[in-house]
Amino acid sequence: MSSQLVSSAKNDIDSDAGNSSNSSRVSASDMAFYYERLLPFRYVFQWLNHSPKPQADFVMREFAYEFQSGAYQRYNSYNNLEEFKASVIKSNPTRFEVGAVYEINPSERKSVPKSKMKPVEKELVFDIDLTDYDDIRTCCSKTKICTKCWKFITVATKIIDQALRDDFGFEHMIWVFSGRRGAHCWVSDKRARVLDETRRRAIIEYLDVLKNKGSKRLNVRRPYHPHIQRSYDILKTEFIPIILEEQNPWQNDKAAIETLCKFSNEKLNEALKEFWGDHPDRSSFQKWKDIDEVAKRTLPKSTNFKLIVEAKQDLILETLYPRLDVEVSRQMIHLLKSPFCIHPGTGNVCVPFDSRQPFDPMSSPNLHQLQREIIEYQSNDEDEKISDIDKTSLSPYIEDFRKYVTRLLKSERNGKRERDDENDLEF
Repeated sequence: MSSQLVSSAKNDIDSDAGNSSNSSRVSASDMAFYYERLLPFRYVFQWLNHSPKPQADFVMREFAYEFQSGAYQRYNSYNNLEEFKASVIKSNPTRFEVGAVYEINPSERKSVPKSKMKPVEKELVFDIDLTDYDDIRTCCSKTKICTKCWKFITVATKIIDQALRDDFGFEHMIWVFSGRRGAHCWVSDKRARVLDETRRRAIIEYLDVLKNKGSKRLNVRRPYHPHIQRSYDILKTEFIPIILEEQNPWQNDKAAIETLCKFSNEKLNEALKEFWGDHPDRSSFQKWKDIDEVAKRTLPKSTNFKLIVEAKQDLILETLYPRLDVEVSRQMIHLLKSPFCIHPGTGNVCVPFDSRQPFDPMSSPNLHQLQREIIEYQSNDEDEKISDIDKTSLSPYIEDFRKYVTRLLKSERNGKRERDDENDLEF
């Protein structure tokens, strides 16, 4: 079967090469190739099961399939790794999504009252999407991304990751490229998984400083909360290169007036409008400096200039602070596509990445690229004893994921041992 899949994959690649508009199209045979030869089912199973041997964390968990026809199938569940892998290969979905763990097996939902189907455990997840930055990014919009606007994601993941570690004490987090224009964070600590929706809501409200993704001015008290101050200290060093220089969103005078001329001092707002009217098309960097210079030149010495400084600080937060999809984090029943799925629109692999290390989504593995790598390897009569994964650029991502899962399982064993010891002390 493997040779047939290689042949089919080669035909699909050759066909796409002749039609650039289809270069990212993913066929059913492409997906069959990937599921049978590359997807690391064992590590995905262990990651969700928290043990090498099947337990409720996996067996009672919901999975969903999305198909090329547009059909969506929920409430799948599996008894073990082998059943999980066989089902995905047989069903051949465009992607599969991971849901919550239930008290009742999801596959038995029709035989029990709906009130019994309540989620009891699920990873704490976060979703950041670049389309939520379309009001400030100028290099791309909608589904398109580039290395410039990916910096919004880089900064966002750094801030959220640090807050989860330092403020909440979580240790087991993994960030995953969504395959097109965003990133997902999965927090797998035991105490994160058992959070109810009220506590999840409290965490997301703590982190969701913007509340409405920048649709109006920020309203935060001074002095800043320690989390906001720490975030600001990170963002202020990125503001000039990312916003003022690369994105340059306020060179357009109308955009500058709408965004920048909102100070509490109306005299300053009018002076800036007049100055930019007399000096049109100044860069965002120049306009940012203009605010201070025009304020010093036109406002009386009795003016509270501290308010102007604080307004500029708030604007830095408004433009660069993470813009979170809060419902993804709040709801335990929300499903999210698994790491190592293929994005059906791009063919990109949803690979994990370290938020503390550089990651370039433009050069991350793509399914057609992986197929070419295997075909090229085999055409050179290289050693066939090595696994297909090790013939591709996907290998280091899977190895990093394996190491992460190993650490998670070790922590789970230690935590279980501690809980057992505590129970032994009870009389």
